[in-house]
Amino acid sequence: MTFDPLVPRPIDLPTPVPLDLPPAPPLDAPLDPPPDRPLTPPLDPPTADERLVALDDAKIFAAPDDPALWPAWRATLHTWRDDARRRHAYSDAAYRRPGGQWAARCRAVAQVWLWDELLFSYPEQRFTPERLLADADRFGGLDAVVLWHAYPVIGLDDRNQWDHYRDVPGIAELVDRFHARGVHVFVDYNPWDTGTRRGRDDVTELAALVADLRADGVFLDTLRKAEPELVDRLEEARPGLVLEGESRLATERIADHTSSWAQFFADSPVPGVLRAHWYERRHMQHHVRRWHRDHAEELQSAWLNGVGVMVWEVVFGVWVGWNPRDAATLRRMVTIQRAADDLLLDGDWTPLTPLHPQAHAAGIYASAWTRDGVTLLTLVNRGDVDRTGPVLPPAPATTGGTVVDLTTGDDAGPDAVVTVPARGVGAVLHLVDGAARPAWLGPLRDAARRGDLVHDDDARFPHRLARRLAPPPAADPPAVAADVPERAAAVVVPAGDWVLTVRYRARETGMYQGAPYVDEWKPLPPRLHDARTLQRDGTLDSPVAVAVREVTNAEFHAFVRATGHRPVVAHRYLAHWSGDGPAPGTEDQPVTHVDLDDARAYCAWRGGRLPSEDEWQLAGQTGRLVRGAPAVWSWTESEHSDGRTRFVMLKGGADHRSEGSPWYVDGGVQPPEVSLKLLLPGLGVARSPSIGFRVAWDVIDAARPAASAPARAALPRPRPAPTSEED
Repeated sequence: MTFDPLVPRPIDLPTPVPLDLPPAPPLDAPLDPPPDRPLTPPLDPPTADERLVALDDAKIFAAPDDPALWPAWRATLHTWRDDARRRHAYSDAAYRRPGGQWAARCRAVAQVWLWDELLFSYPEQRFTPERLLADADRFGGLDAVVLWHAYPVIGLDDRNQWDHYRDVPGIAELVDRFHARGVHVFVDYNPWDTGTRRGRDDVTELAALVADLRADGVFLDTLRKAEPELVDRLEEARPGLVLEGESRLATERIADHTSSWAQFFADSPVPGVLRAHWYERRHMQHHVRRWHRDHAEELQSAWLNGVGVMVWEVVFGVWVGWNPRDAATLRRMVTIQRAADDLLLDGDWTPLTPLHPQAHAAGIYASAWTRDGVTLLTLVNRGDVDRTGPVLPPAPATTGGTVVDLTTGDDAGPDAVVTVPARGVGAVLHLVDGAARPAWLGPLRDAARRGDLVHDDDARFPHRLARRLAPPPAADPPAVAADVPERAAAVVVPAGDWVLTVRYRARETGMYQGAPYVDEWKPLPPRLHDARTLQRDGTLDSPVAVAVREVTNAEFHAFVRATGHRPVVAHRYLAHWSGDGPAPGTEDQPVTHVDLDDARAYCAWRGGRLPSEDEWQLAGQTGRLVRGAPAVWSWTESEHSDGRTRFVMLKGGADHRSEGSPWYVDGGVQPPEVSLKLLLPGLGVARSPSIGFRVAWDVIDAARPAASAPARAALPRPRPAPTSEED
C-alpha cells in the first residue's frame, strides 16, 4: 500500500465502538475464555467478548454522529472498561505510590532541546531555566519538561546517550533549579542507541542516571512500553518514577505506566474518548502533533478528556511555534484543570453530556464532571465562528442552582448563556441549590476577571528565520603568526558569481530554515531520511584562499605556546592530548576537541578566519583539498540562529561511523557538496574527536593570501530547490 503522509493510516484512526453489547459480568466473575487465549480472525460475526477485546487496541474511541446513539455508546465504554479490568486483573498500585502521584495532574509538559536558546545562554555559557519558564507563561506555565539531549547530534562520535547527559557540566544543578520552581523533569531514553560506545546495559545505565539526576520521569522515545525488568529497576532506583510511553500504550501496561505520549492521535468528527485515560482516570496522556501549525483538534480532545498537552515548539531544531490562539487556549485549559482537578480525577465523567439543542446544532460538545452537586462542563466549539448562547439542557433536565462562566468569572444566568470561541474551548460550573461552593472557585473567578483566561483569535503561525551570525569579536586582538602560507599551501577560489548544489539527508533537523512545511499527518521513512538537494548562489567580491590541509595537533600546539590560549569553558578542550601537548605520533593528525571559538582564535592568530561552508565547498570541488588521517568533519564560519536553535554547517565527513540506527549523524567521508547541520551544544560539549578545521584567508594580492585582519563579505542565504530522490 502506498503511504500518503497527508492521510492518517488505519492504525492512526479512531476506533468504532459497537453499540449492541450486553453489560460486562461482575469484576469478580471467572474468566471464560482465559485472557491469554490467542485471538484468531473469526469466520462468523465476532462474539461480544471478542469485540470488547478488540477495543483494547484503540487510541481513541470514535463517537457516533447521532446524539441519539450517545447513551448506548457510553454504556459500551463502561462495559469495555469493566471487562478489560477483569481480563487484565487490574491493580492501581502504581497510581497510589506517593512519589508518582504528581503525574495525574501534569497538564502541560514541554519537550525542550537541552541547548534551546531560552534554556541556555550561549554568550554567557550558562543554563537559564527561569527564562524558559517565564516564556511558558503564555501557555499557563509548565508542570514538567522533557530534557531532550542526544538526538540529533548523537553519532557524530562515539559518545552514547548516557554520555550526552553525564558529559554536560551542571546538568544535575539544572534539574534542581527546575525542581525549585515546582517543575518536574523527565529524561529521555533512546532504545535505538546501539552503535555508540558500549558500557553497562541500558537498564543499569538508565537506573543510575535517574537516581543521580533525581529525575522524576522517563520519556520512552520510539518505545510504547518498558519491559517489566526496566520498570522494576527504575522503581528501585527512584521510587515513584513516572514512565511515559510513546503513542499507543497496551491496555495491560497501563497498570505500570502512569503516563503516555498521545502522538498523532486522530479524533472522530464528534469528539471521542481516549482509551487509556478512560481505563484509568489517573493515567495522564499528553496530546501532541509535533509538526502541526494548528493545534485546535488535540487541544479540544485533551479538554474533553481531562488530560494534558505536550508543547513542542522546537522539534529537533525545527521551529514549529504555537500561534497565539492555541497558546491562549492552553492557558485557559490548564488554569481551570489545575483548579478543578478534584472533579477531573474523582468526579463522575460523562463524555458527550447532553446540552441545549441550540448548542448541539452549533457544533458545541461537552464533557461533564460531577461530584456532590457540583458539575464542571468542559466545552469545545468545532465550528469556525464564535458561538454565544445557552449550553445547559432546558428544564426539566436542568433546574435551579448557579451557573458560572469560568472563562470570564461571571454568572451565566439561569439560561447558562456563554461564549465558546471558534475552534476554542469554554467552561461552566453548575452548582445545584444547596451545594457547597468549591474552595477554588473564588481564586479562579479572580483570575478570569483579571483577564488571565482571555481568548486570542490570532491563529497566524509565528515564523522565525534563522540568520547567519557574525563571529564574536576577540576581547584582545591576538598577535598574528609570521608563517602565513604561500599560495601553494592553499586553494584559491576566484572572485565572482557562483552556484552550488548542496546535498543533505532529510533528518528532522531540516536545513537552513528548518523543514519545508507540509501539513503531514505523520512523517515516516523514506521521506524522513531521503536524500535532498538545495541550490545556493552568491558572489565573492574578492578571492578566498582555503588551506589545503586541516590544522594539525602540532600547529595548534604552537598556537597555544605562543598565545597561552585558554577557553572560557575548558570542558573537553584538547581532551585527546597527553599532558600539555599532543601524544607522541599524533602531531601530524588533524587537531580535534576544539570548538568554534577555539578554531576562530587559531585562525585569527594565523591572520585568517574559518571558511564559510560555501567557500569550503568551492575549494573542495577543485579536488585539491587534502584530508588528514583520521578524516574529520570541518568547522565552518556558518553559525546560525533563529533565536531558539543555534546550529553550524559542517563539511567533509569523518572516518567515524555509528551504525545501527537512521537517527545517528551520517558517518564516513563525504564529498564536498554534502553539508551536515549540527545543532550546537554549549559548555564545551561540542568539542568532538570527529571535528577539526582549516583556515581561510581573504586574498588581497593574487600571489599571496592576506596577512592582515580578514574582510568579510556578506554571504547569501540558501534558496531551496525541489527535493530529489537521488542517492
